Amino acid sequence: NSTKNGTGNGVAFRQHSQESFEQAPMYVAVLTYLGFGIVTLFGYFRDFLRAVGLEKCHLAQERQEQKDFVPLYQDFENFYTRNLYMRVRDNWNRPICSLPGPVFDLMERVSDDYNWTFRLTGKTIHDVINMGSYNYLGFAENNADFLKTVADTACQYGVGVCSTRQEIGNLSIHEELEQLVANFIGVESSMVFGMGFATNSMNIPALVGKGCLILSDELNHTSLILGARLSGATIRVFKHNNMHSLEKMLREAICTGQPRTHRPWRKILIMVEGIFSMEGSVVRLPEVIALKKKYKAYLYLDEAHSIGAVGSTGRGVTELFGVNPADVDVMMGTFTKSFGAAGGYIAGKKELVDYLRSRSHSAVYAPSMSPPVAEQIIRAMKCIMGHDGSTEGERIQQLAENTKYFRARLKEMGFIIYGNDSSPVVPILLYMPGKVVAFSRAMLERRIGVVVVGFPATPITEARARFCVSAAHTRAMLDQVLHHLDEVGNALCLKFSRRKYSPRPELFDETDFELDTADVTQDTYTTQC
Repeated sequence: NSTKNGTGNGVAFRQHSQESFEQAPMYVAVLTYLGFGIVTLFGYFRDFLRAVGLEKCHLAQERQEQKDFVPLYQDFENFYTRNLYMRVRDNWNRPICSLPGPVFDLMERVSDDYNWTFRLTGKTIHDVINMGSYNYLGFAENNADFLKTVADTACQYGVGVCSTRQEIGNLSIHEELEQLVANFIGVESSMVFGMGFATNSMNIPALVGKGCLILSDELNHTSLILGARLSGATIRVFKHNNMHSLEKMLREAICTGQPRTHRPWRKILIMVEGIFSMEGSVVRLPEVIALKKKYKAYLYLDEAHSIGAVGSTGRGVTELFGVNPADVDVMMGTFTKSFGAAGGYIAGKKELVDYLRSRSHSAVYAPSMSPPVAEQIIRAMKCIMGHDGSTEGERIQQLAENTKYFRARLKEMGFIIYGNDSSPVVPILLYMPGKVVAFSRAMLERRIGVVVVGFPATPITEARARFCVSAAHTRAMLDQVLHHLDEVGNALCLKFSRRKYSPRPELFDETDFELDTADVTQDTYTTQC
């Protein structure tokens, strides 16, 4: 089948591997470090004022009689929180008082003590365009007609199960959901969990342990990192999406074995994400699978941001690249994003899932998924698959169009954006700490809700605003956002890109030629910049 392997696989790889990681001019990096240096110096000065009693310290401290004990609060570790984060804390944790759909209402708040505390003014900021939620397919909705089955499920089963799956918390709706998930992904079996983060952190320790090796992408999510650390396995980190780095580590692991004893590793597990949530990049899946097969390793694929969001029918990166889901040993995903619900799943061979049912901490100790949440996932998945009478892939197609349009317009404006052209996660690089704060506040004044991210969640020189495109966004909404982005970008001098983009890129698309499959693993290791 040419769409599963061979020519179709190679063409799909080339078409969906176009990623941009443009470097900013040198002066931007210099000014960014200078900005952090200035605020750090002022931070030390303010700490001195607090030490001599000229400024009040609002943070928790040990009482005087506890000074001889081991300190609970490390003064230097809280330096960043005290002197940098607190000054800009108004840009996060904003209280929303409506459905977090494509637009939402925000409770206005002010601070009288430089963001140490906030008070609500009683006013509401209405119709703020939501560009920060992971509502990729628009299933975060409150239409009573759409949610009738969810309401009926709450009436039938209640809201909470109050038991684990192994005791008396295994409901028929859970088994229905697991069968649907397995059919949707195209694997033998699946298992669902009530929390997406715990799906990674509590299942990885059940799969690997002492004597095993984990090869983890350097930009993997915290839940993957925590699960790897809890497992007790040896962890080695390879460069992001760099197949040379991954193959080098695989070769060394096979040749040298475990430290000191040089015994062979019990297992070698490669851990990657489908879409990396902070970069917007897509895993180079065909190449990873080729290396996994070559060196007899296992592959753990986290599709939290990609399942439902990419692929012609929302089946994730396996469908995007036209690879067989059976080539991925452990398929993980969450329901918190594309499906507008909560929880996560592990899918793969029946032997894998049966093993986790008795070994996973999430399965044995955590309460079962709430029945209305399970019904919401079933409703959303049936809608995606066209089983509810709607057109299959309609929302996915809308998301793809919105993503392509939004990314293309941002490039034309001159912003530096990261990630894959297919990714609905769109990071706009802001770099300097002062501009991050000014950008977020200026966009809120224009009733655009954005998420800004800086150090330590990103490298110190790569602070950014992360936009999440949704199928629920209308073209008018996106145009309004782009209009204000253009104004704010000019006012704050945020258009750092030195590239020139054609307004008609389809005229120069040369990716529709036939490609031999050997080229996929030999000629495409170089990351496209």
